Amino acid sequence: MADPLPTIRPMFEAMKTVAQRSVMERLVLFVNHVVAAEPAALERLRPHAGRTMTMEVVDWPTLLPPIGPLAFRVTPAGLLEWEDDAGAGTLADLRVAVVADNPAALLGRLITGDRPAVTVSGDAAFASDLDWLIDNLRWDAQDDLARFVGDAPARELARFGGFIAAGFRDAAKALRDLAGRGDPGQAADPPRR
Repeated sequence: MADPLPTIRPMFEAMKTVAQRSVMERLVLFVNHVVAAEPAALERLRPHAGRTMTMEVVDWPTLLPPIGPLAFRVTPAGLLEWEDDAGAGTLADLRVAVVADNPAALLGRLITGDRPAVTVSGDAAFASDLDWLIDNLRWDAQDDLARFVGDAPARELARFGGFIAAGFRDAAKALRDLAGRGDPGQAADPPRR
């Protein structure tokens, strides 16, 4: 019997390409929405207009479909745009490599609000301003909801969402802590770079 994998693989690659484009376009819209709501963020990004940042996932398990690299360019307005052809030899001003040898632990760290292990190389001023954005920008979900449903329902929905998010964070932290206890010789948290 012939191996069906060679005929299925191109279909999966095509689906991945379509899904990646859709997800990345929406992610950039969301990030730009958050950045545009804070004038200080726009002021920090405008001097970096035209510069690019590449994000790569390193040590990704080979059994999972590969991710990235992803490249973003700063626009003259101080917003971000996704560079669809990131793998086409783009020389980035800033390179961010996220260690993802354990995707489940990485997701747990992100949910609990911990930064993953990353390596940053390139333009120090650009890196400093992006670090400021990561530390200081917050999405005001309640304010955005209020535009559609009014202040009182938005407050209750945001409160409910906060309870759910806190529950996810607590559960992820408990799972991460439990996973760290499995091997007494292994630390629960890898060192930060």
